[in-house]
Amino acid sequence: MPANPTALDRLVSPDGRPTLGLELPLDNDWGATRLGADRAAGRPFGVPDISGHARLAHLADELGFAGLWVRDVPLYDPEQFGDAGSVFETFTHLGHLAAVTERAVLGTAAVVLPLRQPLLVAKAAATVDVLSGGRFVLGLASGDRPVEYPLFGEDFQARGETFRESVKILRAAWATRPDGQVLALPALGLGADRRLDVLPKPVGATIPLAIAGHAQQSSEWIAENADASLNYPRPLGALRLKTREWHELTAWSRKPYLTPMQLDLAADPDAPATAIRLGLRTGRHALREHLKTMGDLGVAHVSFNLRPGDRRVEEVLHELAEQVLPDFPSPVSPAGAAKAGRRRSPARPRSPAGS
Repeated sequence: MPANPTALDRLVSPDGRPTLGLELPLDNDWGATRLGADRAAGRPFGVPDISGHARLAHLADELGFAGLWVRDVPLYDPEQFGDAGSVFETFTHLGHLAAVTERAVLGTAAVVLPLRQPLLVAKAAATVDVLSGGRFVLGLASGDRPVEYPLFGEDFQARGETFRESVKILRAAWATRPDGQVLALPALGLGADRRLDVLPKPVGATIPLAIAGHAQQSSEWIAENADASLNYPRPLGALRLKTREWHELTAWSRKPYLTPMQLDLAADPDAPATAIRLGLRTGRHALREHLKTMGDLGVAHVSFNLRPGDRRVEEVLHELAEQVLPDFPSPVSPAGAAKAGRRRSPARPRSPAGS
């Protein structure tokens, strides 16, 4: 790994094995048991328990997970989508996570860029990058919820063009200018005469951008303008085609391919892998084989969403760290999982899921 690794370097293993991360919230509110309990109590579907978010994020960092990812859900829509994501405002949440973690990459999966003022996104993202010591990856999306756009004064049909222009503004705002050269964005009516600039600047030359899905862009545009592809989970056959396309488009730059995955980790380690929506229900042995195959196909990083499971999240984190992470270590902390396993006490007190 380079002497001064970027956030993406921290997610890419030099031997081609995928590193493993987690998608927040660290809750299991989509599992059958929790669904029944929430329904009986009148709690809304899709609003997770976030009371233990800081403790669980800190635990995941100590256990050696390579990344922690948060989604950007501007508005809770119980009628059409029923999923509040991580509840917290994205950049505020990441600033807090920067303070309670030391090694894990922090990422957005993904910020709905056309709904946000790009200069403010540039400032917020650079703030998280500096507070985390350069551990930030900005995942970006064009958005898929038409109801949100008029509420933010934006045109849903024009979001592709808005996305492209906003990416240009982000890159310009993060650039470090030598000897008096300052931010100039003529399209915004912003020239260089007043010496305006966006602070802070990122730790490195820029902030890595991972573009989710197609964001209303061509594959060629994404390959040229993104630093990584953040793509939806696919069956292995479809994944092979997608990763092949990405690596052919970025052969000159070796840009990584990242993917999330819903995971219901069975208590039986020998349980076979069966497909669920956007992921797997599986025991750890079949999970290891599946991840190895994903690595062979060119996936650099896999982030687990644990919400479909019925087991306590803390229990699942420990099993993954002790039994799976050693085969897929983070390049920043290759012994993280083993160290955390040695710190584990023989009998951990049980607590409510997600707390």
